[in-house]
Amino acid sequence: MRQPVHYTRQYTWGPATLELGQSTLIMGILNITPDSFSDGGSYTSVEHALQQARLMIEEGADIIDIGGESTRPGHDPVSEQEELSRVIPVIEALRQHLSHIPLSIDTYKAEVARQALAAGAHMINDVWGGMADERMFAVAAEAGCPYILMHNRYDMNYTDLITDVKNDLQQRITLALRAGIQPDNLILDPGIGFAKHADHNLELMSRLDELTELGYPMLLGTSRKRFIRTVLDLPADDVVEGTAATTAFGIAQGCQIIRVHDVKPNKRIATMCDAMLQAAESPGKYSN
Repeated sequence: MRQPVHYTRQYTWGPATLELGQSTLIMGILNITPDSFSDGGSYTSVEHALQQARLMIEEGADIIDIGGESTRPGHDPVSEQEELSRVIPVIEALRQHLSHIPLSIDTYKAEVARQALAAGAHMINDVWGGMADERMFAVAAEAGCPYILMHNRYDMNYTDLITDVKNDLQQRITLALRAGIQPDNLILDPGIGFAKHADHNLELMSRLDELTELGYPMLLGTSRKRFIRTVLDLPADDVVEGTAATTAFGIAQGCQIIRVHDVKPNKRIATMCDAMLQAAESPGKYSN
C-alpha cells in the first residue's frame, strides 16, 4: 500500500496548540443551531455547548468547530447578526474555560469570521471557500490564521469529477494566495456532500489521495452525511459505523483532520489507522 502524503504544520495561540503531521487530528462538531440535520437544537445554550465541548475533549477532540448556521441541503439562511448572537457567547465561554483547545469558526460570512476571531476563535472553516463572501480571504489574510478552504460550487455539471474538483480548488487556492493568505495557513476540504450526489461522493472518497497532490493538508468531513445514510438506508443518528468506514478510508489516503459528531469512536479509529500506517516507519513500537 502506498504511504499517504502528509504535510507538517504547527500553530500556537498561547496555551492552545495544533500540530499536523504527527497524528490524525479530530475536529469535534459543535452546532449552535436549531435546524442542523442530525443535532439541531441540542446545544443552543452556552451551558449545554460548554458541556458538549468538554465531553468531546475528554473523548479525544483536538479542535472544536463552532457553527451558527446549518449548511444542510435546503437550510434556511440566517442573518449575520443572528449567527453572531449564537456563536460569539459560546466562543467567549470556551476561551474562558477551555483555553488550551483550538477553536474553529464554521462560517461563510466574513464579518462573522472576523468577530469570531476577535472573540477567541483560532481558525476559519469556510464551506464556500471564499465564494459566498469575497471579503473572507482578506479577513483570513489579515488575521494570519489557518483557513479551511472547502470545495463547493453552484451546480453539479461536472465533466470529469476529480479533474473538475481539483481545478476548482486550484482556482480558489490561487485567489486565496493572491489575497495574502500564507500557504502554510491553507487546509483543503474536498467538500463531501456539497454540490455532489451520492455517486459523486463515493467516487471522490475512493480517490481522495489525488487531491493531496495539490500540496496542502486535507480535512475530511463526512460525519452522518446523506450519502452514508443512502448506502446504509439508515437515519442520521444510526450511521456511526458508516462514518467510521469513511474515516479509516480517508486517513489511509492522507486526510490529516477528521471532522465528526461522534468523537470517541472516530478517535479510536484514527489512532489505530495511524499505528498501522506508521508501522513501516517505526517497527517494534508496540513490542512487549
